[in-house]
Amino acid sequence: MPVEDVRQYLQQFGLDERVREFETSSATVELAAHAVGCEPARIAKTLSFMVDGAPVLIVCAGDARIDNPKYKAQFGAKAKMLTPEQAIELVGHAVGGVCPFAVRDGVRVFLDESLRRFDVVYPAAGSAASAVRLTCDELERASRCEAWIDVCKGWREE
Repeated sequence: MPVEDVRQYLQQFGLDERVREFETSSATVELAAHAVGCEPARIAKTLSFMVDGAPVLIVCAGDARIDNPKYKAQFGAKAKMLTPEQAIELVGHAVGGVCPFAVRDGVRVFLDESLRRFDVVYPAAGSAASAVRLTCDELERASRCEAWIDVCKGWREE
């Protein structure tokens, strides 16, 4: 069960007790914000892409969207999201519960700058009815991210 895998994975960081499971779906930013009881922007959504034949996860704020020119400048390719089947096979989590924890080997993880404005964020925890409360420093450590990047738009006062 993916939530149990995530809980077990987060145990090494002392964060396993923060995993919450809900009676209702948290598969979208709006549903997750309602379940958690926070503003939608604090939901740390994990988007999954294919880059050079390998899966890449970008964790960004709930109110952010991928900025295609910034993405192309960062990764040297057009943004191509994984299909739901590819997400399960290559990442290890189903769409709606994709998170940067307990992922398959070879998955690259990046955190977007849109998250840094918050003290606490809520990524999914392996299912479409789960979340985990983390600071950005805890998210960085637990996700084992490669880097913080700036590939999103729509979240700044532009």
